[in-house]
Amino acid sequence: MAQTNIVIIGAGIMGQGLAEAIAATGNEVKLIDKTTKLAEIGIKKIAEAIDHEIEKWGLTESDKKAILARIFPSSDLSEAEDAEIVLEAIPEDLERKKALFSRLDRICKPDALMITNTGTLSISEIAAVTDRPEKIIGMHFLNPVTKIPLVEIVKGLKTNDVTFQKAVSFADLLNKKWITVNEYPGYVTTRIIVPLLNEAMHVLMEGVASADDIDEAMKLGFGFNMGPLAMADMMGLDVVMSWMENLLQELSEHKYNPCPLLRKLVRAGHLGVKTGKGFFEYDEEGNRIVKKDAKKVESAEKVGNME
Repeated sequence: MAQTNIVIIGAGIMGQGLAEAIAATGNEVKLIDKTTKLAEIGIKKIAEAIDHEIEKWGLTESDKKAILARIFPSSDLSEAEDAEIVLEAIPEDLERKKALFSRLDRICKPDALMITNTGTLSISEIAAVTDRPEKIIGMHFLNPVTKIPLVEIVKGLKTNDVTFQKAVSFADLLNKKWITVNEYPGYVTTRIIVPLLNEAMHVLMEGVASADDIDEAMKLGFGFNMGPLAMADMMGLDVVMSWMENLLQELSEHKYNPCPLLRKLVRAGHLGVKTGKGFFEYDEEGNRIVKKDAKKVESAEKVGNME
């Protein structure tokens, strides 16, 4: 298989998932962050994620060695100079993304596919800072990238068909099912899931039910693989709140106003799985720490007394 020169900018959770997914296809990838050490930390976390898969018999030690051998850490943005695909995966901040694309516009070769991985921001606004807005496109991957089979391919107002087809080929390379999205705040997945997450948080804050019961209700009642509160923890509560704030600013609709409980948790640094605590608690490997259900204990005691 012919190698594609691919660069990812941002070694956070999304950058890590993308790097692993790309390396698993047999392609080498450069993972760039502000410092090489941050990029190396990202690769270390990829190794830990693969270890979890090995424990579940999902991957082998040979797979791990092969994947990690194809990911190269760097802090040098000029690595993107000869890249065919440049994928931005930095935090969801419009001004930071615009500043990055302005720099990339001066670095990348004319025919490079330049992708922003954003869940809420305007592709057109990001593209406008470059001299090639027709060659900028959004690809909204969902976390965890290696497991979620979907990607939203988001066209900016000036994105041309050649760029779109390149993005389609990239999605096919990663074996992702893609949908076409015409730019609008929140696209499809984020716009629909955010009000659901927000409402689940309000139900918890108002004392209607416990976090466990809310998630159990949605899983058993509607066939969700994961409850909304656990899902928010996995996504990162700071990320979820930034989505809500971006959508609130763009659409001025109250349903996107972050629940006060979410704001409280984010301010306290309880961001979900990545910090060990959010709506639930997690161990160092990201596994849920399950506490004994007081109601079940009480119920068992009543049965015991009846006997």
